[in-house]
Amino acid sequence: MELTKRQEAIMAIVKENGPITSEQIADRLSLTRATLRPDLAILTMAGLLEARPRVGYFFSGKSPNRIVAQKLRRVQVGGVQSHPVVVRDDSSTHDAVVSMFLENCGTLFVVDERGFLQGVVSRKDLLKLCIGGVHDMQKLPIGVVMTRMPNVVTVESGESVWHAAKKLVIHEVDAVPVVRRVTGPDGAEGLEVVGRLSKTNITRLFVELGEST
Repeated sequence: MELTKRQEAIMAIVKENGPITSEQIADRLSLTRATLRPDLAILTMAGLLEARPRVGYFFSGKSPNRIVAQKLRRVQVGGVQSHPVVVRDDSSTHDAVVSMFLENCGTLFVVDERGFLQGVVSRKDLLKLCIGGVHDMQKLPIGVVMTRMPNVVTVESGESVWHAAKKLVIHEVDAVPVVRRVTGPDGAEGLEVVGRLSKTNITRLFVELGEST
């Protein structure tokens, strides 16, 4: 959150003299209360200042960076996830390339006939094949190049975006499947892919947070 010069001046006055009334702040800045009202509202809604009736404004102790971090911890993956691009585990690597091109994505999630997650294929995985001189990609099964379970990094809809973003950074991946545990008709348990969380989703969230502060 970027503060204006007047908002920075208000913050400095409140930090040094709080609790302090809006009238006292206006006097120190040689402004009217009406002029300050929008700035005080913004600082209060952002959580940087707190206000109490008949007491005045005082500093909350929170920095702008801390405010953003708290918002990220409150936002759940389910609120920002996008639609997953899924392919069957009997697909060829050629099919995977076509799917990536048509869906304009960089990561595919591979599932079996029950819809259970089996692996993940990235743009980088397929690029390695091309560099390696593989010519007959129509016959090469996707299972040869995918990262298989249980080595796939996953997240759940109820996780915080902050926690999920840490997984992306730690494991150096561009996207992860959003999953939920389900039981198939045969009684077997597996992970169903219900969404995708990518670096783009998180970047879009940062833009939205920046526009709302």
